[in-house]
Order: sequence, then C-alpha cells, then structure tokens
Amino acid sequence: MLLRLPTSISEAQECLAEGAVPVGGASLVWATWQRDGFPELAVSLREVPEANVIGGGTLGAAVVLHRIDDTVPEVLRRAAATVGTGAVRRTATVGGNIVGSTLRCLLPAALVLDARATVLEPDRVHVTDLAEVVAKRPLMLGIHWQKPLISGYRKMPAEAGGPPPFVVAVAVHADDDGRRLLRVAVRDGYEVLSESAPCDAGRGRTLDALERTDIAALPAQAREAVRHQVTDVLNRLSDG
Repeated sequence: MLLRLPTSISEAQECLAEGAVPVGGASLVWATWQRDGFPELAVSLREVPEANVIGGGTLGAAVVLHRIDDTVPEVLRRAAATVGTGAVRRTATVGGNIVGSTLRCLLPAALVLDARATVLEPDRVHVTDLAEVVAKRPLMLGIHWQKPLISGYRKMPAEAGGPPPFVVAVAVHADDDGRRLLRVAVRDGYEVLSESAPCDAGRGRTLDALERTDIAALPAQAREAVRHQVTDVLNRLSDG
C-alpha cells in the first residue's frame, strides 16, 4: 500500500482523483485491512494545515483526540476524553471517529453544537451537515460550530465486551434575539438521536418539551440520564 501525505487541500484533491482511500489515524481500519486486504493507494490529511486546526469554533479532521483541549466546548472535549484508552486517543482522529467509526463517539457532541462539516471532493470543497457525512462517508476536512452558552456530556458505565455505553450530550445556544434553545443528542446502542427544545420558560417546561419528542421513546434508565444531564447543564447556566 502506498500512503500519500499531501500538504495542501489541492494535493489532497489530486489524491482523491487518483482513487486514494481516505484514512484517519488508521486505528479503526488497520484490522479490517489486515483481514480483507490493503488498498493500493491511501491518503491521510495529517500534513494538511487546515485539517489540524483546534479552536476558534473549528476542529480539524486530522486532529488526534488527545490533543483536543479547552479551546473547544466542554461537550466535545469530554466526549474525546472518554474514547478508548490513552493509546487509542493518541492515534484516533476526529475525522476517523465521526466518519469511519460505527461508534461515532464524537457525533452526539457535534450534533448538539449544531456543527457543520467541510468536505473534500476531487473537484470541490463544500460545507454540509453531519447527516450527509455519516451517510456518504466523504473525506472530511473538519467541523465548525457557533459557540454555545454552556454544554455538558455524560457516558454511562457499561460492561466490557457488551453493547456501547449510553451517551448523552447537551448544549444551550442563544439566537440573535437572545432566545435560548437546548439541544440534546444521545447514542443508544449504535443509533444516534438528536432533539431540541426551547429553554427560556424554566427547567420543568424544558424537560416536559423534551418528553414530547422522540426522547420519550428511550428506555426509562436512558430518559433519566437525559433528565439528569439536562438539569445539570441548566442549573449551571442559571448559576453562571
């Protein structure tokens, strides 16, 4: 296998045009390649500056998870900190986790930030939503978002070797008129669900509004985890 390491967006697009297979930190795909065979040509964005940005409402796809610091919102930082082991976080990348992983540990956090993705194709660079990224698995350059007022994240305990742990991510945003919107995303098994509710009328009404969404269809223990995390975030927002 020949691994190409372009140093610019245009060079990366040339690699795609030549049929190169995108890889992140290869922490997820290596075992698959060993089993099914290696591609003739692969491409990594780890030398492309735009794919290594951290902060300013942007996170590059080539950033390895252990580099994510307090320049990004709490929800995304905590999500990255709970992925695998320290060794995994030193090799796994943002793009590999969101695009290439079946667990997509960062996806709930990115959804509550209302993040958008910048995607590379051989003939263009464009911005799209995360639903398209998950469905089509393109070569992602990075994600960007508007800074939330506050955010939070919780991963429930789970048995080793069992189903993926339940995850809940929460963030509160304000629009141009100052109205506040709560966004919630959960990972239940391998499925990710996101909902939103206005949160200017108090915590009780916000929780009631969430119960009128698909969140209400979750198992009782999962709904309680959502209520706990939403309550914690709204309390911290009030205290702030």
